[in-house]
Amino acid sequence: MSLQLIDLFWESNWLVKTVTTGLILCSVWVWAIAIDKTLLFARFRKAADRFEQAFWSGQSLEDLYKSLAAQPGHATGALFVAAMREWKRSFEGQVRSLGGLQTRIEKVMDVAIAREVEVMERRLLVLATVGSAGPFIGLFGTVCGIMTSFQSIAASKNTSLAVVAPGIAEALFATAIGLAAAIPATIFYNKFVTEANRQAQRLEGFADEFTAILSRQIDERG
Repeated sequence: MSLQLIDLFWESNWLVKTVTTGLILCSVWVWAIAIDKTLLFARFRKAADRFEQAFWSGQSLEDLYKSLAAQPGHATGALFVAAMREWKRSFEGQVRSLGGLQTRIEKVMDVAIAREVEVMERRLLVLATVGSAGPFIGLFGTVCGIMTSFQSIAASKNTSLAVVAPGIAEALFATAIGLAAAIPATIFYNKFVTEANRQAQRLEGFADEFTAILSRQIDERG
């Protein structure tokens, strides 16, 4: 079967070969992104679980901050460090009023969340593009291949199935490759967008909880 597909590729015209080659490269890119994102989200979940376990273990925020300040290493840790850095900067600067501190901390965490979401959503546009455009690119190659086949049929003046079938098969090969690239791309895109939204909600939930903790300490110091 694989030899037949290779034969179809080599026997097709240059335009179909170009379209098919581009779609194969897109498919390889899609799978590379899928593997990278799968590993990324797996690391994110494990790191977030470890951090939250340490955070709620009763360890002081100051000690936790010192252990993570140089290299947070993960999204939730980066969010915590950003908030604590603003907290410490405000108190070390001996601000006269703590009224705007909570607002500044919330803004800092919002920026940190946006930064982490950007990392999680990076290259997902490639999956969306391949998923939506792949079938149409394959169809373009098919149409061009069929047109070439009909021109050959007209030149040879022979309409027997033995003459028509190979050219049609070569042309449909481009559509098959387009679907082979688009279907996984669409599945992966939906999967990773859902995962990114889930992790973003997890970060926002932690930000709300941490803001409440800092807000109580601000009220006590005020």
